[in-house]
Amino acid sequence: MLFEHMVSGLTWFVREYELWAAPMCFVLAFIESMAFLSLLLPATVLLLAIGTLIGATGISFWPIWLAAALGAGLGDWLAYWIGRRFDVEIGQVWPLSRSPNLLPRARAFFTRWGVAGVFLGRFFGPLRATVPLIAGVCGMPRLRFQVANFASALVWSAAMLAPGTFGLRWAEAFMG
Repeated sequence: MLFEHMVSGLTWFVREYELWAAPMCFVLAFIESMAFLSLLLPATVLLLAIGTLIGATGISFWPIWLAAALGAGLGDWLAYWIGRRFDVEIGQVWPLSRSPNLLPRARAFFTRWGVAGVFLGRFFGPLRATVPLIAGVCGMPRLRFQVANFASALVWSAAMLAPGTFGLRWAEAFMG
């Protein structure tokens, strides 16, 4: 009963304030793309839940998807810039200094996969926020990084939002 009450309240909030859904997804995706901030907020889980709420409330998927993709792309763009600007010194900063194996793992992933590593890195938890830093540290050409970055942001944001949105609509059509 409590769960149903929470869901109905949250559904009401999303319907009532649907104009906030896109900016909220932009911020969540941006935070999820930043090496330091992604550790503090479980944005992936929240984006998956918002996808389900989109399906439950019937609000438009496309502007929210685009906002999430832009947030993810700009977050990685900033992480890349930080990597270029601060180079290997970035490993001395908390929280990366607490996980000394994280940056070498991301560097090995990036070295092995190159541009594809930027694209694929977004889909692997801890690598999501560190691969853009390493791409910057390694001096990956900006244009190649940005093409892979924004292409993966479009796919990743769809993977976060679409299952709840369209899965719920499909289930309602199938059951209903």
